[in-house]
Amino acid sequence: MLKKILIKILRNLSKKIIQKFKPDVVGITGSIGKTSSKEAIAAVLGSRFDVRHNFKNYNNEIGLPLTIIGIEKSPGKSLVGWIVVFVQALKLLLGKNIEYPKILVLEMGADKPGDIEYLVDIAPCKVGVLTYISHAHTEYFKTIKKIAQEKRVIISHLKANGFAILNYDNSLVMENKNVTKAQVVTYGLKEGADLHATDVNVVIDTKTGWPAGLNFKVNYKGSIIPIYLGGVIAKQLISSALAGLAVGTVYGINLVEGGQTLAGLRPLPGHLCLIPGIKNSLIIDDTYNSSPEPTITALETLSGIRIKEGAQRYAVLADMLELGPEMLNAHREVGLRVAEYGIDFLITVGEASKNTALAAREAGLDEHHIASFADSVAAGKFLQEKLHEGDVVLVKGSQSMRMEKVVKEVMAEPEFAKDLLVRQDIEWN
Repeated sequence: MLKKILIKILRNLSKKIIQKFKPDVVGITGSIGKTSSKEAIAAVLGSRFDVRHNFKNYNNEIGLPLTIIGIEKSPGKSLVGWIVVFVQALKLLLGKNIEYPKILVLEMGADKPGDIEYLVDIAPCKVGVLTYISHAHTEYFKTIKKIAQEKRVIISHLKANGFAILNYDNSLVMENKNVTKAQVVTYGLKEGADLHATDVNVVIDTKTGWPAGLNFKVNYKGSIIPIYLGGVIAKQLISSALAGLAVGTVYGINLVEGGQTLAGLRPLPGHLCLIPGIKNSLIIDDTYNSSPEPTITALETLSGIRIKEGAQRYAVLADMLELGPEMLNAHREVGLRVAEYGIDFLITVGEASKNTALAAREAGLDEHHIASFADSVAAGKFLQEKLHEGDVVLVKGSQSMRMEKVVKEVMAEPEFAKDLLVRQDIEWN
């Protein structure tokens, strides 16, 4: 009951703040790619405008109002903390000559039907970004069609003078392009996108021999601009960069200016980050969260990294949660891809991921190259013993599986875990 009252108060206060200051709202949603796109968009826009974006992953009915109010850390169960929140909100509403950001870049999450509609009612968007539609949270949405219906609200509520920014590479996104009155701008690696990325190359660090980033070209209205993304290895992060550039064009920021900003941006912790591992190995840290399609894409990324003769590629994969009836098939599909992509060693964590191990073995992966564990700490200690110089390891799993503990066990400099890994706050530890 108290939580419902709190949510209602937050809703009313944040709506009134939006109505008073009238910032442009750039709303971002999708099954995957929301957070990385939010960071890219905020960086590009922030090069010229006063911009605020979600703190951490504050993208729900509590987190989004806190961002609007300007609170960087949720008070949790602290009564004093919530009093501070309400005082801050009232200062904004009652004060005069208060400066407020010109643009709010707001990631909007959807755990259940109606979530996006609730959030855009609080903060109606001038720009709506739809990153990708796939199987995630199917435990609550049941079908991919219902997921699409929920996500497309981010563009269907836009007015005619707004802008819908769509991922051209995702057919489920593009199927919804006609539900909006707004001007549509598309981005992607497929030919036909308004902002079209081509000529993707991995940049190799000459000292370490490991990947250091990606460069590519963006074609927009006949102009071709080179872009460099440092610390990035996965092609899907190019989509996030393109989303940032696309929103930038809406606000008159050219690709050269936007590209220069993105060159200084680094992936968020747990989002396909490259981290030096023990024994001169390399870790691909993708531990923020997990669902089927991103896991398969991450495996493809792992398979594409060049390793020296005798070295191995490890995949350490934990349960993917909130998949409902898709749970079994999704984990088996991942296992099949492990074998298909030629991953040398599979380590699984959790009960559901035993199906990943079973499918990989059935598809031809040597059973002596498969190990399953109940928790991430045990998996990390096992991996620590197995790794050798030149090995590459992908670590991925849903949030509650705590796969960052695996990374901490095998990273070369664990003293920097607080800066490099997800979920290092006191409340998590």
